[in-house]
Amino acid sequence: MSDQKNLIIAIVVSVAILLGFQFFIEKPKQDRLREQQATQQSQTPPADAAPVPGASGLPPLPNLAQQAAELALTREKALAETPRVKIEGKRLVGSINLVGARIDDVVLPEYKETIQADSKPIHLLSPAGAPSPYYAEFGWTVSGNGIALPNAQTRWTADKTVLKPGQPVTLIWDNGQGQVFSRKIEIDDNYLFTVTQAVENKGDKAITLFPYALVSRHGTPKTDGLYILHEGPLGVFRDKAGDNGTLKELSYKDLSDDKAREYDTVGGWLGFTDKYWQTVLVPGVEQTVKARFTHAKPNTGADRYQADYLGAGQQLEPGKTVSATTLLFAGAKEVSVLDRYEEQHKILRFELSVDWGWFHFLTKPMFYSIDFLKGVLGNIGLAMLAVTVIVKLLFFPLAYKSYVAMSAMKKLQPEMQKLRERYGEDRAKMQQELMALYKKEKVNPAAGCLPILLQIPVFFALYKVLYIAIEMRHAPFYGWIHDLSAPDPTSWINGFGFLPWAVPDLGPLAVISIGVWPIVMGVSMFLQMKMNPTPPDPVQQKIFALMPVVFTFMLGHFAAGLVIYWSWNNTLSILQQYVIMKRMGVKIGGGAETPDPAAKPTPKSKK
Repeated sequence: MSDQKNLIIAIVVSVAILLGFQFFIEKPKQDRLREQQATQQSQTPPADAAPVPGASGLPPLPNLAQQAAELALTREKALAETPRVKIEGKRLVGSINLVGARIDDVVLPEYKETIQADSKPIHLLSPAGAPSPYYAEFGWTVSGNGIALPNAQTRWTADKTVLKPGQPVTLIWDNGQGQVFSRKIEIDDNYLFTVTQAVENKGDKAITLFPYALVSRHGTPKTDGLYILHEGPLGVFRDKAGDNGTLKELSYKDLSDDKAREYDTVGGWLGFTDKYWQTVLVPGVEQTVKARFTHAKPNTGADRYQADYLGAGQQLEPGKTVSATTLLFAGAKEVSVLDRYEEQHKILRFELSVDWGWFHFLTKPMFYSIDFLKGVLGNIGLAMLAVTVIVKLLFFPLAYKSYVAMSAMKKLQPEMQKLRERYGEDRAKMQQELMALYKKEKVNPAAGCLPILLQIPVFFALYKVLYIAIEMRHAPFYGWIHDLSAPDPTSWINGFGFLPWAVPDLGPLAVISIGVWPIVMGVSMFLQMKMNPTPPDPVQQKIFALMPVVFTFMLGHFAAGLVIYWSWNNTLSILQQYVIMKRMGVKIGGGAETPDPAAKPTPKSKK
């Protein structure tokens, strides 16, 4: 088999392994696990050893009348309808609703919806009454009937009007039956709330209370819909203390069957994640809870999703107080912040909030490298290019051997052409003679595939980093690239912005509207392929000639950072290959030239 066929096979097999593994192996495996979990949950009877409330013990979803009223309000009006405590954090602002004591208004002023100067900040949480309500709620439920408990309509009293770092707010409510409920809410310098709820029993009888916390999300959010990124319900759960924990990722579609997904866990965390933001609950590290994800959809109104957990019962004697603490993360998925919380608060595998993928071992170190060099060079784009140089240096010994093999193959082309002319249509004999030629000249035709094989995992790892890391979002480069995570905004249709008309909406044909950097990438890929041995088969020649064009349009609407990386990587490969080919005495355009006296000659067999 010829070297070019080996190259094609190597590319196809590599891409098939990297992309197909998740789709054909991992995805069916996860689907089977979810089906098994759903079956087990439907067949498992509720435990009766302890008076633990079932699903009905948790707060119900809003009824249809409330839903109809909610849709009639704007976010601003919904906020104005209720008394509130302001949140003035260093990195988030918003308010707490004193009716229901919900944290339902969180805004991230550092992050904008677009790169435009007048863009609105990101609104993460929104109250009931606004479009797409999204909020966190805390409370207690009780075994059996007895005392009045606070609910979504309870009006709480606050000891302060503003919540700040270092200035907690305590909410108080007296049920009039001898129990006084309090809720102390604290916020740190980033995105973490600490909610400590307590109950003091001034009555004359003991009661058993069960703490709960929930995140409720109304409406199915728009997601990118790509398999390489998870958006939706997620959590990390463990059966017992000391376990590493298991990541569970569910899609919104998974919950549409209205079957609750329940997990008994010690510690862990759960909630909802978006591409760059998340809202999750973290019970106590050693606290045993029943966590679950649920869904409901009324006859009218939007889908409603809920992530919640129910803690173990606590016996509250007269004259005593019980309490429970929950952490609430509501903010941007910044890697350094998540890592710090994981270490500081012992949050189990909190780093998995970011979807590093099954290339975790490569993706996360690449992110750390880029992030570190960004601090040195002052620009993420330059840091990305510097990381590419480092990767090239690390793999230089292997790449050198590969380029030497490709250069040797190119020097053999005249001999190979003679064999094809001599044996004509006798392909079996021609292949036999080619293999004999390779053996005689000590050339491995498959060795030239190695640079491509090494480049593929790096390409996917960098693509993952550019796509998922919020640190890359809206990161500028130079010139017209103001966002490395977005496609090149220029187009040849309007002369890359020099012609006085806008690029029309081409619909499905938008793929042909590519910018400067995709064209630069295509040219660099073409030049690199011209340096490789020419395929002997005319069909292969046409395929290889079309590859730069296909890749140009295929990657033309990928993140600009990825296209810039590919162009830079091609350029480095061209320079590296050029030097090696010159030392091997190989003409760039094909054929052999007088060898460099300093170069080691290719071994020849005795005739």
